[in-house]
Amino acid sequence: MRSDSVRHTYFVPVRMSKDGTLALQTGRLGSGERVGLAFTSESSLALTLGPAQQWIRLDLEALMEMLAPLGVEHFRVDPHRVGAPDGLPATAEADRPSPAPAGRGGSPLS
Repeated sequence: MRSDSVRHTYFVPVRMSKDGTLALQTGRLGSGERVGLAFTSESSLALTLGPAQQWIRLDLEALMEMLAPLGVEHFRVDPHRVGAPDGLPATAEADRPSPAPAGRGGSPLS
């Protein structure tokens, strides 16, 4: 008997480079460890990262496969921003969300 399982997908924040390449947005724990970010809903992502944050949907396997070459072994689901004076996490500048291009914010990218 064949068992088909439903794959749960996450809303994963991304940023787009100047040449149009998408990159997963990562964060850092207080210890400095780099972690992947994933959200269970678009509203949770928007509440944490802002409504203009770009995102894609990925299942767990795809997310981990994309994080592995970056040396990221862990991810956080529905993380909250804490730690920095402006309420944002203390992350490396390269890991901060960049402004979304006009007309592309708060929407999935394909």
